[in-house]
Amino acid sequence: MTPWQHKLICHQTAYIDPNADTEWNDILRKKGVLPPKERTQDEVEEEALEKQIVLEQSSVVKTYESMTLNELDENEDDFSEEDEAAIEMYRQKRLAEWKATQIKNCFGEVVEISGQDYIKEVNKAGEGIWVVLHLYKQGVPLCTLINQHLSELARKFPQTKFLKSISTTCIPNYPDRNLPTIFVYHEGEMKAQYIGPLVFGGMNLKVEELEWRLSESGAVKTDLEENPKKQIEDKLMSSIRSTLPTRKDSDSEEN
Repeated sequence: MTPWQHKLICHQTAYIDPNADTEWNDILRKKGVLPPKERTQDEVEEEALEKQIVLEQSSVVKTYESMTLNELDENEDDFSEEDEAAIEMYRQKRLAEWKATQIKNCFGEVVEISGQDYIKEVNKAGEGIWVVLHLYKQGVPLCTLINQHLSELARKFPQTKFLKSISTTCIPNYPDRNLPTIFVYHEGEMKAQYIGPLVFGGMNLKVEELEWRLSESGAVKTDLEENPKKQIEDKLMSSIRSTLPTRKDSDSEEN
């Protein structure tokens, strides 16, 4: 804008109401000739109301994130038409999460495999999948006990893949002295191995003890608060102490 044009505009605006709601005044405000239009009380209140509505809508949208699929369906009538897109987005998100959970929870039993199945079932089990493989042999009591325990744990932790295989069919010439053997894998990589009867503590092995051992490797997420083996050891030591003569008893026997 030239100085002459600016002077002309200023001369014309001397006779114009600066608060008038006209197209010419809007042009002058954009040019910076007139100051911004003063807002009325009604306009201020209307703007505050619009902000409040936006905040409330945002709050409603945030509630979608914490809802399950059933809750979204149950509360669908309470949402406005403007919310439908957001509801559908979160419904698809929850559906994807549910499908992922179903995929992870698709085991639930101990499956018998052979050496030919090893790569497919163990090394290529899938992303995020933990695999517990028990090498056993018929006629070995501790192997039979562990298979029973693993069946129970497979039902409790269906997201973990539990497998068993006769040792020599899975690994040719695998020595019997190493039985029972448990290998733990995650995404094809071995994370833990438990070999031989001494590792498991013999026929006194409890299912809770095996669960704790597997939880230490990461194969299962146990709800046990502490190692049950420690509880048994503490009770055993307490029992032994109770049978030992006290110092007072020893003194009385000497007298």
